[in-house]
Amino acid sequence: MAVGIIIIGDEILSGRRHDKHLPKIIELLAERGMQLGWAEYVGDDPERITATLRRTLATDDVVFVTGGIGATPDDHTRQCAAAALNVPLALTPEAEALIMERIADTSGDGRADMTNPDNRHRLKMGEFPVGARILPNPYNKIPGFSVEQHHFMPGFPVMAWPMMAWVLDTYYTQLHHLTRHAERSVLVFGLAESTLTPLMEAIEAEYDGIKVFSLPSVGDAERGAVYARRHIDLGVKGDPAQVGAAFERLVAGVNALGGEIIHPAEAVALSEGTVPTTK
Repeated sequence: MAVGIIIIGDEILSGRRHDKHLPKIIELLAERGMQLGWAEYVGDDPERITATLRRTLATDDVVFVTGGIGATPDDHTRQCAAAALNVPLALTPEAEALIMERIADTSGDGRADMTNPDNRHRLKMGEFPVGARILPNPYNKIPGFSVEQHHFMPGFPVMAWPMMAWVLDTYYTQLHHLTRHAERSVLVFGLAESTLTPLMEAIEAEYDGIKVFSLPSVGDAERGAVYARRHIDLGVKGDPAQVGAAFERLVAGVNALGGEIIHPAEAVALSEGTVPTTK
């Protein structure tokens, strides 16, 4: 089982809006000792959305889906979810009650006037695939929905983020901190990835449950003088019981190859000019 997220909307693919959901779901998962396994962006294309959902529904993954559950012509997610499940859409009684409650809350007289065409149209937001469960929306009561291990919510961060947290804390507490994880890294200067590859392979072979990662950079002057030089962010991650020894093996190997090592905290301090220099 992996955790994934599908972010739906032409506005993301066109650049009209910048996606904020990906970093947030990573943050929410990390707070619970979990990790994101995959992410996909999909435009407002019903056939593509349906095909994507049909594929992910065939897995055991926990999937968050944001965007496209409104009632305007460019909102297709509810319909596509129903098509992927081969079930019809139907007005869910719990959703109907919540939407009418919201209408009453925002009306001048505290009543939900369902003779109003606009209010009747808003009920479409409660039409979910038959068998769906309500996903509470603490912001404005207009619910999302869940089917199997897929959880559908609006694209608005102020609504989606608390809904994501609710799902994780309601359905998946058994997955919190299930996999123990630790990570340590250094910045390496003066060595190429090809030179480091045999060392990386040897460490993964020697330490079960450890992965070695290498993130090269051609230089980022905006982060400071240290980062402006070509370097590699090199580290180990995985079982906390193994990370310490694997990291020491990594550092020793880099030193043996003649590389220059700067630890991330030291690099930040040097870039900010907070490390005292000695003459």
